[in-house]
This record gives sequence, C-alpha cells and structure tokens, in this order.
Amino acid sequence: MTYFLPETDPVLTAARGLALVHPDKVEVNAAPLFLRARAPHPDRRVGLVSGGGSGHEPLHTGLLGRGGLDAVCPGEVFASPHNRQIYEASVAAAKSEGVLLVVKNYTGDVINFQIAAERLRHDGIPVATVLVDDDLATDAADSATGRRGTAATVVVEKLLGAAADRGATLAELQALGTRVVAQSRSIAVAARAQTSPTTSAPAFTLDAGVLDYGVGIHGERGTRTIARPAVDDLVRRMTDDLLDALPPGPDEVLVLVNGLGATTDLELHAVSVLLNEQLAERGLRPVLTVAGTYTSALDMSGFSLTLTRLDEGWAELWTAPAETPLVLPRPMSAEAAATTGDRAPERPVSDAPATTSAPALATGSRVVLDRYADIVAQVRDNLTKLDQLVGDGDFGDNLSGGVRRAVKLADESGADGVAALAEAFLNDVGGTSGPLFGLLFQHLAAAEPAAGQAPSIAALAQATAGAHAAIHRVGGAQVGDCTIVDALAPAAESLAAAAEGKPAAGAEDDSESAQAPLTTAAQAAIRGALSTASLRPRRGRASYVGDHALGVPDPGALAVALLFVALADIHEPTMATRLPAPGYVTVL
Repeated sequence: MTYFLPETDPVLTAARGLALVHPDKVEVNAAPLFLRARAPHPDRRVGLVSGGGSGHEPLHTGLLGRGGLDAVCPGEVFASPHNRQIYEASVAAAKSEGVLLVVKNYTGDVINFQIAAERLRHDGIPVATVLVDDDLATDAADSATGRRGTAATVVVEKLLGAAADRGATLAELQALGTRVVAQSRSIAVAARAQTSPTTSAPAFTLDAGVLDYGVGIHGERGTRTIARPAVDDLVRRMTDDLLDALPPGPDEVLVLVNGLGATTDLELHAVSVLLNEQLAERGLRPVLTVAGTYTSALDMSGFSLTLTRLDEGWAELWTAPAETPLVLPRPMSAEAAATTGDRAPERPVSDAPATTSAPALATGSRVVLDRYADIVAQVRDNLTKLDQLVGDGDFGDNLSGGVRRAVKLADESGADGVAALAEAFLNDVGGTSGPLFGLLFQHLAAAEPAAGQAPSIAALAQATAGAHAAIHRVGGAQVGDCTIVDALAPAAESLAAAAEGKPAAGAEDDSESAQAPLTTAAQAAIRGALSTASLRPRRGRASYVGDHALGVPDPGALAVALLFVALADIHEPTMATRLPAPGYVTVL
C-alpha cells in the first residue's frame, strides 16, 4: 500500500481524526456516517448539507462549521454517500426553514441526494438543491449527464455559508447557489494519475512528455492527451478555454487555482500569477485569487483552474468570517493590493564608480562562459539525477540557472564571461553550492587575460589556490569530505606544479604538464570528482544520507571538473580532445 490508511473503516477513522483535531467544530455520527458542525451560527434559518466520495479532502469536511456547512456526508473513496447518510444528516442539520443540499453533478451523488430529498419532503421538511456542474471538459451537447461538478463546489459552499449566517431564506440560498454555479467554470490537467488504493498502481499511465487535459476529480481520464507545453503556454490555453465557456457577465472574477493532491504550493502559487496575467491581458479583474489544494483527487499530480464571475456583494461573502477546519484565505481589496505590488529593493545610490563582485575583465573569457554553458546544458539532467540520489535534486537546475543568468549579464552589460559567472553566482544563486561556486569564479576572473590571449598558468594556479583556500575558510571542507574541494584541490595542485615547471601528479609523462597544463588540470579534477563515489560524505547535504551516497560521485565536484574541461577546450583545443565527453563523466 502507498497510502497510510487503516485497512478497516478508513473513512470513519479519518472522520474521527478530523473531530479529534477540531473538537470545538466537528462531531461525528458513526452509523450512518456523517459529520455535523458543533456550533452553527444562531441566525441560520436553513441548514446546509453537502458531501460526496472521500479522497477529495479538504472538500466538504474542511468547510464544516460557521460560515460553511452544517453537515457533511462522506462516502467511501470516490463513491457517493448513501441516501440514508444524507437523509439523517439533513434531519440533524435542518433549521426552521429546512435544508439546502449542495450536490456535485455525478450520477451516484445526484441519485442519492435526490432520494434523500424525497424522503425529507415526505417528512415535511422543506428542502431544495443546488447542482454544481462547472467542469467545461464534459460540456457536450449530446450528453444527457451534463457537466461534472468539481472545484467550483468550494466557491458555492463558501458563499452559501456566509449568506446562510446572514439569515437568508431557503429560496434565496438556492437562487444564490444556482447563480454562482452558472457563473463558474473549471478545467483540470494532470501529469500523473492518482494511485489506486486497491492496486497501489496509478489508475492510468501517461507517456513521458504528455498531459491528460480535462481530467475529472475521480481519476477519470482527460478528454484528450496533449504534448506537455511550457507552463505559461499551458495556462494560456486553459484560460482561453475557460473564457470561451464562461457565460458573459461582470469583469470582476474570483480565481481558484486548485491542486489535485500531489501538486505543491510552489507550483500553484506560480500558476496563480500566470493566470492573473492572462486575465488582465483580456480585460478581466481578478478581485480574489486563491491557490492551494481544496478539491483533491487523492494523490493525482495536476491542477485545476476555476473562474467565477462575481456579482455585487459576492466578494464580501467570500471574505466573511468563517470558523471551519479549512482556513480559506481572505485576500485584501484590489485597491490595497495595488499599493503593495512587487518591488525590487533599490540599491543604494553612490557617487563611487560602479563595481561588481568580481574584477572587470577583457572580453577574452566570454568564450569560456559560452563553452561552459554548452557543457552544463548537456549534463544538467545527469547532475539532477545524481543529486536526487544524495541530496534534494536541485543542483542541476541551480547550476544551469546560474550559468544562464551569467550569459544574460554578459549579453546586457558586456562583462566578460568569468566575471559574469562570479556576479551571477555570488548575488543570485542560492543554496549551498551557488555562493561557493561564486567564490571560485571570482578568483578565476582575476586570472583572465586580455582578449585573444591564453591565460597565464601562474595566474591561474594562484587563482585556483586562492579559491580553494577561500572555500575551505567558508565551509571547512577538505579533500576526502566528498565536496567540490575533491575536484578543486587536485586541479590547483596540477596547475601549481605546471607553474613551477614540475610534472603534475598523474600526468602520463613529464612533458605533459608543460605541453597541456589546463588539460592536465582538467584530468586531475575529473579523477578527483569521480573518486568521491567511493567516499562517505562528511560535509554538505549528502552527509545526511550516510552510506546511501556510496557509489554516487558528488555533483558539485563534477561541475568543477567540467569548468576546467571548458578552460581546456578553449585554450588547448588540440590536447583537450583526450578528455572524456561531459555526458560520459556525469553518468552514474
């Protein structure tokens, strides 16, 4: 099993857990299963009841309480609740003017909620329903079922909860819910299906580089499979489809960016910015933007976008106080947000000449930057895979992102390549390795010659030794600790030997160091980097995984070695042909 759920009564146990965590808000009725709000608002004239299959949390149960629902009926995973659950929950939640049922448009939900409604009417309890059908992917003219109900249910339940607390009547609540549904549309996309609780395997499989477009929240396949575009292109496509399907209405909208279970907040917040930009380009004003996991599909990797055109007063209903397990964000007004937009910190103004974090150089090192950029682009994925085995998997992206930043700096300012690398990595690349590489580039920048000239081996030897010393002072790493020092130290020793006219350790013959000192230094760095595979890391993130790192060369050490490969390729192109290909060096 991939889920940490008990084998017996998992849904009931989870319901009890919610009540355990929120004892002031939630009580559980076990037979039949439903959850009820402990302290509903005293001004309510109508009880609000909803529910559906489990596996969509925090949908429904998270909105139980003041400002939300009075009762929730959870079915088994992806299965509708039984009509008896809904009936008894409604009887328990009904107020003086009856009960309103919020139903997602799935066949099992519709049938069981309608049967419960018939039983309530038979008992003389006033009842009405709101059917949520926001999923534009299933909007087919020849479908008798109609659109599915998905993430817009969150919007409906929150607005209805606030209106019910204000004493709205059953007819008023039904009209409001119906209007909100009519002005809401959603679309979802997935890169990986949810894991089936029965088989512990993905419910369906997708080839690499494709997405399922128009998936449902029960793991239903999308209406089509598409080649995976860049995320901004994907959001643009989804926005176009939403606006094509959304009925005309007010230009002010509520934006809900919803994760399907395995999508991180980092991704959802980034998507929310892209969506807001798309809407602004089309003349719409996102008054409320909400990003998070609100309607999940177990652990599906994907997200949905929901747009709701806002009538007058609806924004106030969304931001009205609520006391529920799920704390929905209450965005500031658009006017207040306009005064707190993105601002980059201003650099202090000085009359002193502008300087960078590395000495200004002639244009000779730009070709080194370009060559290193080519190499890093080739091996980024390999470095990422290696880092996933011993760290957090971000090294390849951090390195390539820093190099791209350096290329941009060099293009915009005319700074030489190694100086641009120093500035980019010292100022803009985070993590542990970024600033350490910045120190290395800073020292090497001082050794670069004028355009068209080969670097002085003595200057390079001094710069490499200085970088080694600085990195040791900052992080304490020594040879044998399984860090970038394991590649840098042998390169420094090789260059120092060449500067003194001595053979470098490991050179094939006594003349090799003199004939090709950079190639020899690159070979030494490669040997040092590859030797880290036999070391148990003593510093850095890899030290946390202990023996699991054995057999995996340190990605940072490999990146240092490849920097010396780039230097050799540019300044000793004939001799550098004996160096192994970068892709070969970085493959486990």
